[in-house]
Amino acid sequence: MSGKDSKTSLTYRDAGVDIDAGEALIEAIKPMAASTRRPGADGSLGGFGGLFDLKAAGFKDPVLVSGTDGVGTKLMLAFATGRHETIGIDLVAMCVNDVLAQGAEPLFFLDYFATGKLETGVAAKVVSGIAEGCRQAGCTLVGGETAEMPGMYSAGHYDLAGFVVGAVERTDVLPRTQDMKAGDVLVAMSSSGPHSNGYSLVRRIVERTGLAWDDCAPFDDKRKLGEALLAPTRIYVKSLLPLIRNKRIKGLAHITGGGLTENTPRMCPDHLVPKIDYSALKLPPVFNWLQRAGSVSDEEMRRTFNCGVGMVLAVEPAVAGPLMERLINEGEAPFVIGELAAK
Repeated sequence: MSGKDSKTSLTYRDAGVDIDAGEALIEAIKPMAASTRRPGADGSLGGFGGLFDLKAAGFKDPVLVSGTDGVGTKLMLAFATGRHETIGIDLVAMCVNDVLAQGAEPLFFLDYFATGKLETGVAAKVVSGIAEGCRQAGCTLVGGETAEMPGMYSAGHYDLAGFVVGAVERTDVLPRTQDMKAGDVLVAMSSSGPHSNGYSLVRRIVERTGLAWDDCAPFDDKRKLGEALLAPTRIYVKSLLPLIRNKRIKGLAHITGGGLTENTPRMCPDHLVPKIDYSALKLPPVFNWLQRAGSVSDEEMRRTFNCGVGMVLAVEPAVAGPLMERLINEGEAPFVIGELAAK
């Protein structure tokens, strides 16, 4: 169009969206995605969808299990500290540990990264963490979406969401409620810290103490406070998947928002309840500090934080000892926290 009222031609870049930056990011992360490839996933990054061949992955009678999650306000610590390398591990962990609780092997993962102005270096660090999480979980990063939306986010901020699809043979679906009975042992898998829950309270407590993120952590004299609180969520797939397939585990609970009190009962049949011995908890130092610094009650700690427990397993009493020994040999730190009891 032309004429006396014509104005300077506008571009998408003028509106705040840089398509070239987005394409540069795709090229930067292709090697990262390629490093996560596994049997069943042969598609290349950049297509309109991710393909996965269940037969090539070795499944015979699979049930698909999907999950989606984010990392909540733990992102605010990444923004404040400028540390973006591990937040992607958290994203993957929150999703894959959820589908693992149903007995599923995570197969492929997609991410959604949204920001006001795309900073390729920051985004690449985030995706690098996502790729590392996928490698730890044994799943493939098949694609995702990078959305640049001017005006939607504060400068330097972004949001993340993750999506995972897993599969489990029909006979291995968890929980196996028909096999659960009173007296079954509850085994806890140690966490690396708060994982990705309770960070709104964490930030409020830090604010109350007056500490800065680059101050030495009061509970870890080898790390700065922000670095210590950004410890990534543990991924339990490779440790627990063989035990699921060998029918050693009757039920799994991923301890996230709601803590032990709300998540553990989710794996139980109607006639059973988890009887947890809270004195058996092995609290990492970060939780003792959070409770003291925030004057947080025991009940609130158990409802908000994982209190050192990333997963809870329900197992036959005779199986508990050998199972824990195997997990210890694989670098885990399991411990007994209770049993199932009749209502």
